[in-house]
Amino acid sequence: MKILLMGNPNVGKSVIFSRLTGAHVISSNYPGTTVGFTKGRIWIEGKEAELIDVPGLYRLEPFSKAEEVAAKMLKQGNIVINILDATNLERSLYLTMQLLEQGLPMIVVLNMWDDVKHKGIHLDLEKLQSFLQVPVIPTVAVTGEGIKDLVTHINKVKPYKIHHHTDEERWADIGKIIKEAQTITHRHHTFLEKLGDASIHPYTGLPIAFVILLLCFLIIRFFGESLIEYIMNPFFYRVYGPLIIKLVKIPFPSGIIHNILIGDTANFIESLGLLTTGLYVPFGMVLPYVFPFYLVLSVLEDFGYLPRLAVLMDNLMHHVGLHGFAVISIILGLGCNVPGALSTRILETRREKFIASTLLCISVPCMAQTAVIIGLVGKYGMAYVFLVYGILMSIGILVGMILDRILKGASPEIFMEIPPYHIPHLKTLCKKLWMRIKEFLDEAVPLVLLGVLIINILNILGLMDFLGILAGPIVTRIWGLPPQVIPAMLIGFLRKDVAVGMLAPLHLSVKQLVTASTVLTVYFPCVATFFVLLKELGVKDMAKVAVIMMIVAITIGGVINVLWV
Repeated sequence: MKILLMGNPNVGKSVIFSRLTGAHVISSNYPGTTVGFTKGRIWIEGKEAELIDVPGLYRLEPFSKAEEVAAKMLKQGNIVINILDATNLERSLYLTMQLLEQGLPMIVVLNMWDDVKHKGIHLDLEKLQSFLQVPVIPTVAVTGEGIKDLVTHINKVKPYKIHHHTDEERWADIGKIIKEAQTITHRHHTFLEKLGDASIHPYTGLPIAFVILLLCFLIIRFFGESLIEYIMNPFFYRVYGPLIIKLVKIPFPSGIIHNILIGDTANFIESLGLLTTGLYVPFGMVLPYVFPFYLVLSVLEDFGYLPRLAVLMDNLMHHVGLHGFAVISIILGLGCNVPGALSTRILETRREKFIASTLLCISVPCMAQTAVIIGLVGKYGMAYVFLVYGILMSIGILVGMILDRILKGASPEIFMEIPPYHIPHLKTLCKKLWMRIKEFLDEAVPLVLLGVLIINILNILGLMDFLGILAGPIVTRIWGLPPQVIPAMLIGFLRKDVAVGMLAPLHLSVKQLVTASTVLTVYFPCVATFFVLLKELGVKDMAKVAVIMMIVAITIGGVINVLWV
């Protein structure tokens, strides 16, 4: 039996899903699309059923790919649990009326029941149920109120179908229901409501956004660096490293296989071994930043801030061929480009994905790279750090505007519900965090291992030296950098932050540091991001992105070298 959780976006479906299911849930894409959904298991009177958290939609006539998938999934379900925002009943009931026309067994859930009282709304449940002729259950998902009552009704629900309505008939029925079942009295706004209004208005919302993003940056950097210094590095260098080196040396004391497995140096970054660099990069360097980043992101998401940020940024993002929600990919990329690349799946058109992926590659350094740039360039003054990021931001805006003009199509308008602020539910937060980290590791670890193997093969064949010879004229003549920078450029394909760190012993001038740091950000993504984008975009579009990156890198390095006097 398949039970579908259906409702408008931001009505608390995910929290109710978390309440109804156990720890073992599966996140996947609908066949033939990149639209994601989540499914889990629920036990009802000793029998197991499949519960599916359907992508949010406002009506069954789809306006986006996610809504199209949701409408298709309805045909596969046996029971529908229709989640409504009890504080916004009039809007939510349109989908309810359409679902009733399908004739499936259905339960209506009035979520956010606690906010109904806070907002001075009075709902007559008996009248509402008599109008709809299906069970109506009030719930407070974050506290679990009403969830037990919901479960007890699942096996008792029976099919009920109304005749197909026109739009006018639906709205007429909704108006009648609201008039009879809902009354509203005056009340004063709460602090969270005042904060919600302030964070959406441009004059107050932009400063609030700046403060929030700055705090997120500081939190992620502090926890990421602490995890690396006090947990990951001690484990890899004191426990795992000595053990794996001893184990590999038993059957392979030296030779090609020895080098491929653990490399020829004790440094886990420079060794380029599958069991050293291949595991240290995703677990020891990326995961410590990804973990706090996803934690912060989940808090902002469940609190209800991200839709406000998307609306605030919508006007700016349209100038680069995207809509406001694409800012989520940029924010993710600031933590780590891999989840940023994965998140381009939420964008509706191939055009948007291409533009977002390109901007992510050329103008969004990850948190690890940012930390190294601050440490290396910042010693000459933070003004030079701001210069690097000002250049990167300018590149992103310029390239985005160019792509918006030359690529066919248009960026769609942003249609999204702005939910009220809510205190996040801890259990749901932890489950979402675990699912995201697991998805990241499932995607990143195999790709990093593959990248390390490819670099090893290139080394064995002598092609890395050949690539260095080819890059020489560009590095020295156009960018004005010494030849010693070339190995760092090649390592940048594996890890950008490590590549920037390799500039430290070269005694570069501040001009050369700014040039090298900027070019290293622009010229090519790290191996994990490259393979994720290759999977998301396909070979043809990824090749186009690579060409754009190389052209921009050569150009911007030359411009900085010529204009800096």
